Amino acid sequence: MTPADRVERALEDVLDRAAVTAAEVGHRFPLFADPDTGRWVTTGRGSWTGGFWAGLLWLRARHTGDEADRALASACTARLAGWVEADTATRGLIHWYGTALAVGDAGAEELRNRAARACLTALDPELGLVPWGSAFGGPRLLARVDGVPGMVPLLATAGLEGAAAAASHLHRHIDLCVREGLAPALRFEADTGWQACDDPPPGWSRGRAWLLLAVADALHRPGAAGWKPARLEGVAAQLAAPRTGSARRIVPLADEAWPDGPVDTSAAAITAVALLKLARIPGPRAAEYSHRAVVILDRLVTAHLTGRDGTRPAGMLLDGCYDVGRGAAVRHELVWGDFFLALGLAALTGLVDVREV
Repeated sequence: MTPADRVERALEDVLDRAAVTAAEVGHRFPLFADPDTGRWVTTGRGSWTGGFWAGLLWLRARHTGDEADRALASACTARLAGWVEADTATRGLIHWYGTALAVGDAGAEELRNRAARACLTALDPELGLVPWGSAFGGPRLLARVDGVPGMVPLLATAGLEGAAAAASHLHRHIDLCVREGLAPALRFEADTGWQACDDPPPGWSRGRAWLLLAVADALHRPGAAGWKPARLEGVAAQLAAPRTGSARRIVPLADEAWPDGPVDTSAAAITAVALLKLARIPGPRAAEYSHRAVVILDRLVTAHLTGRDGTRPAGMLLDGCYDVGRGAAVRHELVWGDFFLALGLAALTGLVDVREV
């Protein structure tokens, strides 16, 4: 099988798996699946991952061209409306990835516009960002790297004011989180200012991946005042460095502090998509970004994706790690891992322009 054939087959398997999942979960949202049985743990409202399930269904609809698949994706996106007014920066993940592929769907466009306006209203002008929020409990005034991807392109759809807010949100997180290492989360206290949190830990696999994705998205929106593209290119190179070069790990550890612990394929898939976006920006690193993205996707397909000849369902991206510290779903199929793998493969086949998602 040629590399191109392998990509096509893997994309078909992941999207066929989405159809099976849809039949199993009904109106609920899949979160993570048992690596042996493929049985999903689901949520009623989608939590912070609901947009990835909707996005995966939109990818399937684009792949098949079937009106029934499109209707299924549209209905799933509509069920994300309850998160528009929720106090959480993960509205970027929910409403950007849940609507970006829904071309020509009036309901999805209206939802995206409502969400963008709500997030613009939520920007704290003194902190310069949209706070993490209280929707999932814990301190509200947090800056977390997983509150940046999705939020950047979502805010940028809200006119000039939205683009300025997106730039502020991104650069403030860079100011706070990108240091000698990476601080995935910081808490603001009136008397002491910003202080690093212990959770997620500094070596968290998705921390670097999420922020790299947000920076890549911003670099494809250079027209807004305050984007500072030269700075963003430097930050992108810094964040991508552990994922490029011949001696680097292809699939990162779930936590760098646990060298004998599990890996996280979902972080690898997010990184691959970010690198594909960066590769579309002309410059001296474009070829390296493209090459590394293809290497990552090939490793995920050949070493971590279930095939058609086993006892498990085909198209499961295994070895995703939800939360290694809590021992939650540490070697599982994760819905966002499936989404980003499918998106990366779809970009390689030409099914989507990765810059638009």
